Amino acid sequence: MLQLLLTVLLFVESPKDVDSGPVPEAQTALREDLLSKVLHYINSNPETVEELASENDGVLGGDMMSVCFALQNSSAVGTVWPTQEIPYVISPALASRRKHILSAMKMVSKDTCVSFHKRTSETNYLLFTTSNGCASSVGFLGGEQPVYVGPTCLVGNIVHEILHALGIQHEHTRTDRDQYIAVLPHNIMPGMEKNFKKQEGETFDLPYDVTSIMHYGSVFFSSNGRPTIVPKNNVKDMGQRVKMTKMDIEKVRRLYNCDAETQQESSGDGMEVRNMHVVAPNNPVSANKPEKNQTSTVSPSTSLQHLTAATRGNSSTSRGHD
Repeated sequence: MLQLLLTVLLFVESPKDVDSGPVPEAQTALREDLLSKVLHYINSNPETVEELASENDGVLGGDMMSVCFALQNSSAVGTVWPTQEIPYVISPALASRRKHILSAMKMVSKDTCVSFHKRTSETNYLLFTTSNGCASSVGFLGGEQPVYVGPTCLVGNIVHEILHALGIQHEHTRTDRDQYIAVLPHNIMPGMEKNFKKQEGETFDLPYDVTSIMHYGSVFFSSNGRPTIVPKNNVKDMGQRVKMTKMDIEKVRRLYNCDAETQQESSGDGMEVRNMHVVAPNNPVSANKPEKNQTSTVSPSTSLQHLTAATRGNSSTSRGHD
């Protein structure tokens, strides 16, 4: 069963003033209070649930699967997908969550060159599947790559996991974080300290973003309900799961070389024009498109067409809890 129920109960200190044989009403009230706090934690921090619920050490970083973390533990980003056109499959078990998943993909594709389309026969694809919480490997692995969507994972949480799958690590693990946040180890659940470890690697020279959708919230993995992370400036939206910030968008654009696609006419220099979007022949990201899309060029508008068709034009998003 869930180890989570044992771990999260650290939130609540055992009452010292309750007799070994309290009246039934007091016992019931205590159990209800404990359950309420556990449920509140689960709903507020779904990206930590998968690790807390695991019987093994299969998840690190709360929502990052260790198979990729082990390969990418010295990088701020994981392996980039060999294409900007990413196939996906949504498990039938997630039929009721389809709207959230499509809205999450639409949020990622809206301002980037990364697009998502239903898988046909592609070997490499994302599989959105059920789990206890929200989790994903970091970066491209090849083959069927799961993105786990738990009952409390809403649009913003799913966006967070998709960005992991694209190769982006947690913002709070940047080596320059101490200028912007303070990590409080004495409030972290025992054994969960690894989720706050700094990671060396590429940051694309972008400023630290406390409000990034990839940043932890204040009580992630808290053992006592007190903050595990405190911003050094007056920031109200740390750990938000409502939208991608400008820095989140820019990180995806730089990781997937989106700016190599500039709007200009062909000048006869070997550049290929597709709907006013230009792809350089040596673009390392675009060079390995799936066979049927070898000559295609993806634009943000293309990705929106895929998802608008799937959602019948519904672009609503729901606030994810953190």
